[in-house]
Amino acid sequence: MRIEDLVMVSVDDHVVEPPDLFDGRLAAKYVDEAPKLVRKDSGIDVWSFRGQELPNIGLNAVAGRPPEEYAMDPTSFDQMRPGCYDVHSRVKDMDANGVLGSMNFPSFPQFCGQLFARTALEDADLGLALLQAYNDWHIESWCGAYPGRFIPLSLPPMWDPELMAAEVRRVAEMGCHAVTFSENPTHLGHPSIHSGHWDPFFAACEELGTVVCVHIGSSSQMVITAADAPMDVLITLTPVNLVQAAADFVWSKVPQKFPTLKYALSEGGIGWIPYFRERIDYTYDRHRFWTGQDMGSRSPSQVFDEQVICCWIDDPVGVEMRNKMNIDMITWECDYPHSDSTWPQSPEQYMKQVEAAGCSDVEIDKMSHLNAMRLFQYDPFTALGGKEHCTVGALRAQAEGWDVSVVAQGIKATTGTNAMDLKNISAANTAT
Repeated sequence: MRIEDLVMVSVDDHVVEPPDLFDGRLAAKYVDEAPKLVRKDSGIDVWSFRGQELPNIGLNAVAGRPPEEYAMDPTSFDQMRPGCYDVHSRVKDMDANGVLGSMNFPSFPQFCGQLFARTALEDADLGLALLQAYNDWHIESWCGAYPGRFIPLSLPPMWDPELMAAEVRRVAEMGCHAVTFSENPTHLGHPSIHSGHWDPFFAACEELGTVVCVHIGSSSQMVITAADAPMDVLITLTPVNLVQAAADFVWSKVPQKFPTLKYALSEGGIGWIPYFRERIDYTYDRHRFWTGQDMGSRSPSQVFDEQVICCWIDDPVGVEMRNKMNIDMITWECDYPHSDSTWPQSPEQYMKQVEAAGCSDVEIDKMSHLNAMRLFQYDPFTALGGKEHCTVGALRAQAEGWDVSVVAQGIKATTGTNAMDLKNISAANTAT
């Protein structure tokens, strides 16, 4: 396998929403109530909504900047690479990186639309109108601008499982077969996935083959060991959120009720999975008699292998151990424009790891694009006139001359940030 012959599909990237997001998508009575982008005297851009300020956090949009300038501090659109928020520039950045397809998680509404769910507590009609306007923009304006280049991803109205099911059906008719969900809804004030509360939503997803995507941080909480722990502790432990989500899913009744439902762990890595599979089987064999757990004809690891999709950015150990998990459920992610992203050298980083692990061409293709295409009902080859137009080499040829250089802007990174600083930054930039 040559780098130029790779086909790369990323199941986890991010969009910084543009200022015109809601334009023309709301009934007249809601237009004045919609979030508006405003520039503060300090020069940063924030979304203003119902007395709140929702900033773009710096780490969410660092593509094209050196690591020395990474920071949590709020930022402005002027400080971002246009590909963060402009779909035309985004596709050029994808071409230059040799990436064919991309699924984009939201930014200011939060990963599973927490902003709209909070709004619905006060005004359910407004919350739903904003959420559906967002989904329409994402599917029609963002993904629809370049057919075949994006995997649409919808937000759910988390405050009502029946509404969630209806929205899954509505957007499926628009070609969207992925929806976000919380890694732990109890942290958002909702019932757990053990409760049966979410069954209408899960049933609709199973019926339509819609993938339920849980991203790290979608519970609005991260693993923090102590208030004065260095930020490095939090960054190191971020995958633990999805280890917890995986355990919740496997041991819940959801896989038994909905045995073909697919549950994706977004940005959680894969190196932990072989141990996790062994641990859940050991737990079942040793403890099910007194815990009362009955999984029927499947073992816990079989449930995981058949229903849980996982992805990796940079995970040499995980790739090395691919045969100790279900390789048909392993996908790749770029994480553009976040700070973990491998842009603009993703194919080189990918190939370095798969070559070191001795992957076959079949395995390389499965993880780079075939699994994502199958699992997310995504067919870029038909949309773009054949595989020959979709390779790293073909895409980079289209982007010849596109500037992907790293540009320092003289922005001083916040140093010595710890867990408490993270809370303070969030509080200071979300005034009520």
